[in-house]
Amino acid sequence: MFYYIAQAVAVSMYVIGFTEAVFSAFPALELSFQMVATLTNILVFACVYIGAGWTIKIQYVILAVLMLSVGSFWVGGLMNASMDTLSSNMEPQWTAEYGFFGVFALFFPAVTGIMAGVNMSGDLRNPSRSIPKGTLMAIGLTALIYASFAVILAACNSREALLGHSFVVKDTAWSGLLIYAGVICATLSSALGSMMGAPRILQAFARDNIFPWLKGFGRGSGVSDEPRRAIVITFMISQIGIMIGDLDTVAPIITMFFLITYGTINLACFDEMISRNPSFRPTFRFNHWSLALAGALGCLAVMFLINWVWAIAAILLAGGTYALIARAEIIVQWGDVQSGLAFQRARKALLRLEQESYHAKNWRPSTLALSGGAWNRLNLVKYACLLSADRGTVSLAQIIIGNLDDRIALQHEAERQMRKFISEERLAAFPVVVADESFLQALKALLQCHGIGGLRPNILLLGWSGDPSSSTVFTSILSLAKRMNRSLIVIRRHKLGVDLDDPVGLINIWWNDSKNAQLMLLMGFLLRENRAWRGCPLRILRTVPPLADVDNVLKEMNKTLSSARIFADVVVLPTDDPLEAVRRAMQPSAVLFVGFEPGETDPGGILAADLQDIMGLPGDVILVYNAGDVSLTA
Repeated sequence: MFYYIAQAVAVSMYVIGFTEAVFSAFPALELSFQMVATLTNILVFACVYIGAGWTIKIQYVILAVLMLSVGSFWVGGLMNASMDTLSSNMEPQWTAEYGFFGVFALFFPAVTGIMAGVNMSGDLRNPSRSIPKGTLMAIGLTALIYASFAVILAACNSREALLGHSFVVKDTAWSGLLIYAGVICATLSSALGSMMGAPRILQAFARDNIFPWLKGFGRGSGVSDEPRRAIVITFMISQIGIMIGDLDTVAPIITMFFLITYGTINLACFDEMISRNPSFRPTFRFNHWSLALAGALGCLAVMFLINWVWAIAAILLAGGTYALIARAEIIVQWGDVQSGLAFQRARKALLRLEQESYHAKNWRPSTLALSGGAWNRLNLVKYACLLSADRGTVSLAQIIIGNLDDRIALQHEAERQMRKFISEERLAAFPVVVADESFLQALKALLQCHGIGGLRPNILLLGWSGDPSSSTVFTSILSLAKRMNRSLIVIRRHKLGVDLDDPVGLINIWWNDSKNAQLMLLMGFLLRENRAWRGCPLRILRTVPPLADVDNVLKEMNKTLSSARIFADVVVLPTDDPLEAVRRAMQPSAVLFVGFEPGETDPGGILAADLQDIMGLPGDVILVYNAGDVSLTA
């Protein structure tokens, strides 16, 4: 988008330059400067509006005149060149009005034609071959011409003439008339090139459907798909620049837009190279990430050296545009380079995790949530994400029962729906859908194979099933997870449970055994790390026998909390009936964590029956089993 704006405003710069040449050649012209510039702009617009083929034919005529003009300058300059004059002009003498970077900003738009081939890529027969070859040849040729002009001017004119005479090239050349013709043709050619290229940039941008309000500019006209709507808006933008009428004002603005465009292009190439994206396969052989990085940093540095205020404004404008595009979450045909960088970073991080030996200090929750159709169990899914608190990973798993060959289409559709659900609910989670003839066999496969490297699930999260008919399957799941050394989280949502987005009450932890309590306390801490839960105090309910030393128990608990670096209130409950004591002490409760121990095998569903009383407690209840890989003192 910035490149389009730069090209559109560049039309006005070239038209202004053309107009200055016209008034220099015809000083008796009675029309006003802006009138001549406007008429020229209309002429350029009309030529381009007719079609690219017509404009390209005009460019051939212009090229012939330019060659004669350059030849005239070379002949006249070489006839009058003096080594003494050249020596006197070799040292720079910058003034307060014109410093190096101020002159650079004025000169820079003259070399922005290197992207002309890209602008016209849709009209080229073989863009991948023609653009690199044509661009390098154009850069080399123009560099020689510009350098020769600088040397010859310095060898033929005094410094006073170079500083004070705006058309010193005419006086140096063999024929001033050819110079007038050359300047007129050069500016007219550049204006035609920008007026022809800019609309095609806008047309392509509009067709990517980044901003819906630009969609109309994506339409083409005729067999050659001319972007006539975009040509009209480009004409209007260039006319605004013409009304400003000052080349010294317009040129630095264009320079900023071009620099941020070129810097972004270099940065994109750098990102593609260091991310080792297989789809990035440039046919141009002489490419390297260091050159791309140097180009990006060079553009950024020059922007600030020219004018740091305009540089910051351009960067903020570019950043704002990028944020709008990212926020729109548009699905486009071209890839996102950031995904390539993210993949490469993830790959390196996974390989590093694989090389590191496990330590409890580095434990993070990697939760596999049996969410079923996640949209039907939103609270369970939300709990899974809340308990990770952006410190771990969450995978939402759905198991489809049936023969895989018969369920492939259903599996793909279920995964698509789950991705859509995750996106709509803004959940930090990954979808996983498997199909198998047996639920337990599918779960075994998930626990064994889901994930990669150090990101395999270490917690299985599921909802509580109070249905006696499904208790056998439920307890089999718990036993399977235990045998496979996975921690367990079982959530029972009360029909009047807490609002997960705006909770009120305490985060209670029933400290009924030290092993599970470590994971419970960590889960309580992570739950409270979520912004919405920070107003819910963390409290430990420690049940002990009636004759226990309460003061000593309280002292030990505070010591444990101090070692764990977790702040929580401790309530010691001496009692013969722990369940009833917890029931009385837990209010007001947002959620209660309770430790439990699944059996190795439990075919009769006895475990589920024993837990019914605990699940009868008010509010939400979360059962926690620690497989043993969590340490609070790490």
